[in-house]
Amino acid sequence: MNVLRAASTISVLTLLSRVTGLVRETMVASLFGATAMTDAFLVAFRIPNFLRRLFAEGAFSQAFVPIIAGVKAQEGEEAALRLIDAVATVLLWALLATSVLGVLGAPLLVWLLASGLSGSSMDAAIVMTRWMFPYILCMSGVALAAGILNTWKRFMVPAVTPVLLNLSVIATGWGLQASFVKAGYPGVYALAVGVMLGGVLQLLVQWPALRAVGAMPRISMRPSAIKAAAGHPGVKRTLTGMAPALLGVGVSQVSLMINTQISSHLAEGATSWLNYADRLMEFPIGLLGVALSAVLTPQLSASQSSGDTVRYSKLLDWGLRMVMVFALPCAVALIVFAEPLVAVLYHRHAFTAHDVVQTSLSVQGWGVGLMGLIAVKVLAPGFYARQDTGTPARTAVAVLVLTQAMNAVLVPFIGVAGLALSIGLGALINAAWLLRGLKRLGSYVPEAGWGALTLRVAAACLAMGALQFWLATWVDWIGLGAHQWQRALTMAACLGASAVVYFATLLLTGMNLRALGRPV
Repeated sequence: MNVLRAASTISVLTLLSRVTGLVRETMVASLFGATAMTDAFLVAFRIPNFLRRLFAEGAFSQAFVPIIAGVKAQEGEEAALRLIDAVATVLLWALLATSVLGVLGAPLLVWLLASGLSGSSMDAAIVMTRWMFPYILCMSGVALAAGILNTWKRFMVPAVTPVLLNLSVIATGWGLQASFVKAGYPGVYALAVGVMLGGVLQLLVQWPALRAVGAMPRISMRPSAIKAAAGHPGVKRTLTGMAPALLGVGVSQVSLMINTQISSHLAEGATSWLNYADRLMEFPIGLLGVALSAVLTPQLSASQSSGDTVRYSKLLDWGLRMVMVFALPCAVALIVFAEPLVAVLYHRHAFTAHDVVQTSLSVQGWGVGLMGLIAVKVLAPGFYARQDTGTPARTAVAVLVLTQAMNAVLVPFIGVAGLALSIGLGALINAAWLLRGLKRLGSYVPEAGWGALTLRVAAACLAMGALQFWLATWVDWIGLGAHQWQRALTMAACLGASAVVYFATLLLTGMNLRALGRPV
C-alpha cells in the first residue's frame, strides 16, 4: 500500500471538510459576530464535543484501533467481527446513560465550563447544551465506524463524513435563524439544530460503508448478551487501554475547558475570538495531522504486531518528514499572515475590525505551536501501536501543568491570545518529550538526511515568510472590507505566490519531493 497515496486521499477529503468548516465559521461570524450569544453556543457545543473527543475519537479510538488491527492480523476477520459486536453493544448502552445524565445536569455543566456567562447568555447555553448533548451518541458511533473502516483500509467515508456537520449547520443557520428570531428566541439556536442534524447524518452514512466490508456491528438488546459483551476479552482490553488514554486525551480537553472558563471572564466575545482562530489552526491539522494519524495508526499497529521494527521506525520517520515539509510553512503563514487570513475569512457584517485584530493575535499564538500539535498526531500513535497509552498520558499531564503556568504569565499581558500561545508552546514540549521517549526506547531510529532536509525547509520558509510579511503590509486587508471579491482574489493570488516561492525554493535547493512517497 502506498502510504502517501492513502494520506493524500484523506487529505483531499479532509480539505473538503475544512473548507466547508471555514464556510460554516464565516457564516457564523457574518450572522452573529463575536458576542455573548456566540460565546453561549460555543460553550454549549463544547460540552458534548469535549466528551466526544474524550471517549469517542480520543481515548476510545486510541485504545480500540490497535486492538482491532492486532486481532484482525493475528486471529482473523471473524474474531475481529465478534469484537466489533461486543464493543458496539457496550458503547451504545454506556453512552445512552451518559446522554440522559448530561441533559439533566446541563446547568451545572455550563457553570463549570463558563461561569463568566450571565443572564440570557447563560440561559441560552443551558438550553443549547440540552439540545446538543445527544450529539456524543451519534459521534461515538461514527468513531467506532471510522476505526473499523480505517482498519479495513477504507479511508474515504471517515474522512468525508465531517462535511455533513458543516453543511447541516450552514443550512440551518441561514434557513432557521430568522424563524427563531421571529418566534422570540435567539437566532443562534439554529446552529444547535444544525449540530444535531449533522450528527444524525454522519452516523447514517456509515452504514452502507460498513455493510460493504461486511463489518456492520450487531448490537444486542438482551441483558444477558449485554453482560456477555461486557465480559469479552477484547472489550476488557479496550477499556483497560482507555484508562490511561482517557488521562492523556482528557488532559488536553481539560486544558481547553480551563481556557474556556478563563476566556468567559476576559471580555464579551473572547471565547468566540479563540474559536475563530482555532478554525484556522484546525485547517492544517486536519489536512496533515488527521490524515497522517488515520493512515499510520493501523499500519504502525500491524508492524508492531508482526515484529517488523524496521518498517515501524521508517513509518514514523516518514510521518515526521511530512510534518517538517508541510506543517512548518503553515506555521509560518499563521504567524506572519494572520491578519489578512482573518480579515478575508471573517470580516463582514457583524464581525468588526476589532474582532479581526483580536482573532489574529490568537491565530499567531496557535501558529507558534502548530508543528507540535501536528507532530503529536504522528508520535502518539507510535506509543498506541505498542499498546502503551500511559506514556503519552503522563506527558500530557506534565504539559497541562506547564500550560496553566504559562497562562498565568501570558494572559495578564496579552489577553485571550495568551491562551492560544500557551497551548501552542505546550504542544511543542509535548512533541519533544514523545520524540525523545521513542528514541530512548529504540523504537524510532531517524533515517539519514535530516540535516539537509531541515536546511532546505528552513530556507524555503524564510523566502516564503519574507514574501508574506511584505504582502501583509502592502495591502490594507481590513480597509478592503467593502470590496469582498477583490479582497478574496487578492488573497488567493498571495497564497498561490507563497506556495510557488516555497516549493520552488525546495526544488532549487535539491529537494526530491517524490521521495516522500516512499516511506518503506
